[in-house]
Parts: sequence; C-alpha cells; structure tokens
Amino acid sequence: MAHTLPALSYAFDALEPHIDALTMQIHHDRHHQAYVDNLNKALAGTDGENKSLEELMANISAYPAAVRNNGGGHWNHSLFWEILGANGSQPSGPLADAINAAFGTLDALKEKMNTAGTTRFGSGWAWLIVKDGNLEVTSTPNQDNPLMDIAEVKGTPILGIDVWEHAYYLKYQNKRPDYLGAIWNVINWDVVAAKYNAAL
Repeated sequence: MAHTLPALSYAFDALEPHIDALTMQIHHDRHHQAYVDNLNKALAGTDGENKSLEELMANISAYPAAVRNNGGGHWNHSLFWEILGANGSQPSGPLADAINAAFGTLDALKEKMNTAGTTRFGSGWAWLIVKDGNLEVTSTPNQDNPLMDIAEVKGTPILGIDVWEHAYYLKYQNKRPDYLGAIWNVINWDVVAAKYNAAL
C-alpha cells in the first residue's frame, strides 16, 4: 500500500497574505512529496508496507529513523493542510466550550500554542491535542507527533502548526513569532471541530 501525497483543497495562493503562494507550493509539492517518497522507500519489502500511517505512528519505536522521520512528516503535513483554510473561522459549539474550559479564552489558547511553537528549539511542531477527553497544548521535535509511542505527551492531534523554517522562511525569514501570529487568520476551525468530535 504505497503512500501518496494528498491534494490541497484550495489554491496555493488561497492563504495570502498570511502564507504566500510560493511557500505553499514548495512546502506541499516538494517537502511533503519528499516525505512520501522516502517513506515508501523505507517501508518497501518490510512488514510496515501494508500498515496505515496511524498504525506506524502507534508503534514507531519498532521502525528505523527513516520511517519515523518521513512517516511523521507525511502524517503531520497531511493534518496541517486540512486545518488551514482561506476563510479563517472561529471555533463554536462543543470545541469552543472545551477551549474555554481548558484555557479560559481562545486568545489564551493561541498564546499557549504560540509559546509552544516559539520555544521549540530547532525544527518541530506545536499541537492542540485531545488527551483523556480534555484539550492540551504540547510540542514535538522534528517530525514527531503525539500519536507516536515515543512521544513525551501522547494524545490525538486536532490542530498542528509546523514550525520548521521551510513553513515560513520565504515570507517571515527568521521571525517565527510573526508567522505564528499570522497563521491564526487561516485556521479552519470547522475541520478542527470535526477532528475534536472524532477524537472524543
């Protein structure tokens, strides 16, 4: 079962001016494609070849680094494209209630996520996860994620923000906090809410 690159549901320039079209094109068509290609190579002829991404993540300690890095890169980016959208919405319903219960306000959640992303040394991800029915913010290095059996904080990611420099460097240079401030304008909260409901 070869893994494939998921298509974007919007144009490369749909997230302008917050995320520029050239960054989206390079990030999706080159970086993510490379993770998919290298994952398929790493899995060829092994028992992991017919496992789903989620099955691989759950038992990632049993696989070599190439599967961890590229499988994580594939899973993380697939989520990332889904939770972005041209018309940044606001959380509502049960998700909004859960955000208020866990963090007090949406702004407090954003601040916590931005801190997780800003303080992640080197490359990695900031996550909003469901853990034991509650929302938590965490971060992981490189292409790790909270589904992995090696994660310090395990849970089901419903929102992930890529803080690798390839996600923002063309527009924001080394100003990661500026990128993290801008990305909230293009979060598709309807998708995040659906993932929240599914995680429960």
